[in-house]
Amino acid sequence: RILDTFFNPKSVAIVGASRNSEKIGHVLLNNLLESKFKGKIYPINPKTRSIKNLKCYKNITNATKANKQPIDLVVIAIPTEPSILVTEECGKNNIKNILSITAGFSEVGNKDAEERLKKIIEKYKINHIGPNCLGIVDSYSGLDMIFLPKLRLKRPDQGKVSFICQSGAVGSATLDLLSSQGLGFSKFITYGNATTINETHLLEYLGEDKNTDVICMYIEGVREGKRFIEVAKRVSKEKP
Repeated sequence: RILDTFFNPKSVAIVGASRNSEKIGHVLLNNLLESKFKGKIYPINPKTRSIKNLKCYKNITNATKANKQPIDLVVIAIPTEPSILVTEECGKNNIKNILSITAGFSEVGNKDAEERLKKIIEKYKINHIGPNCLGIVDSYSGLDMIFLPKLRLKRPDQGKVSFICQSGAVGSATLDLLSSQGLGFSKFITYGNATTINETHLLEYLGEDKNTDVICMYIEGVREGKRFIEVAKRVSKEKP
């Protein structure tokens, strides 16, 4: 159950949180504040002291000290190169779960940056979703970490269907469709470039998730073909 902390964290840091409503970091923070999430929230931005009445921290190290233990989930929404440095800082602070919204890696041909990111993730044994993803939502814990505001993208009601999606565009269209038809969902997971955590890990996780009865997937490629088939065979005996 390694991935549980992504969906039910007790503390979340948002790197790139901003007062500017047009910035992704602002939208992420706002969505979390407007959800039923009950954990601690740490906005990270070295240029401001507070955002939305929350104390702002200069960096992950300061936020970790304030939390008095490693933060459960760090969400990164800053440009490519700084995001790699922040990932290293997370590793040094013993943070084990990162959701990276940041784009500009292998999807645009920047394979060198993604390779450097991967080495850091492996060095510190970090669980990493992304980079280049829309985010994740859990309707039971209230965690809402997708970078589209609720005015533009409605969230479906609580239900028992979970959706794994590699494409942010397909994922957001599907959420819209679910909402318009009054259908509920449990978890919504986009995973982007799948630098470490891929479709097979997520399928296996949902196979054991008590809040998921049905699993839907939209994938654009399979990284571990044989293992994916083995997991799909096993999971589909329990959940369609």
